[in-house]
Amino acid sequence: MVEKRKAWSGVIDFPLPGRCAKPRVKGLTMIIDKGLSLAETKNLLEVGSDYIDFLKLGFGTSAFYDEKFLQEKIKLVLSYGVEIYPGGTFLEVAVWQNKLDDYLAKAKELGFKTIEVSDGTIDLDTRKRKNIIKKAVKSGLQVLAEVGKKEGEIKEKKKIKQIKQDLDNGAWKVILEGRESGLGIGIYDGTGSIKQKELEYILIGVDDYDDIIWEAPLKQQQQELILQLGSNVNLGNIASNEVLSVEALRVGLRGDTFKSALKVKK
Repeated sequence: MVEKRKAWSGVIDFPLPGRCAKPRVKGLTMIIDKGLSLAETKNLLEVGSDYIDFLKLGFGTSAFYDEKFLQEKIKLVLSYGVEIYPGGTFLEVAVWQNKLDDYLAKAKELGFKTIEVSDGTIDLDTRKRKNIIKKAVKSGLQVLAEVGKKEGEIKEKKKIKQIKQDLDNGAWKVILEGRESGLGIGIYDGTGSIKQKELEYILIGVDDYDDIIWEAPLKQQQQELILQLGSNVNLGNIASNEVLSVEALRVGLRGDTFKSALKVKK
């Protein structure tokens, strides 16, 4: 695709500079898709494909699509330079039903190039999780591994260990669970605010936080992660209608992050 000139190019500079352009390995934005039609998907991509790196078909929603429709949707998304993948819960069901090999084969047949490996609902021991990641990578699929539980909590020390193991086993990035709500889970308390001690513990424990995609469905979470970790922090579970809002936060075109640019200039 030919890159189009932005409407305000040469007039307005971003207050927060240094935003990585695509293709990129950091500053990733993962959008959650809970059932967009082909027309809605095309409209989303027309407006925001420069700012979307991954489109996740949330939960098991891809099971409800007609096969031809799903193949068309995958092809459409990939044509805009965006990766698309089925949610990790869908893979968990396949593992629970002892159908992992069939799942991986079908994912490739449909046109997926990326899958998510998680155990947010089921329990996977270290060896089984390792084997799933390695098998998916060996089959030619890029793996995003998710760490965290849908209910209950994992101690930070165990999270760090699992992040490192998943990356060593071939996962490209590791997603930290935040669910759709971003409330009372992972690094977020019941109001959605970041638990600073837990965030800092993870940052100290991992080798490179660019390896992590932080699920951050709420604006306050997106804003705080950008202010603390920079414009090129990886963010996930972004609503499909908030792509440009998040990008504006990243580059200082919303008052909340523009204020930080003003402070730096002083």
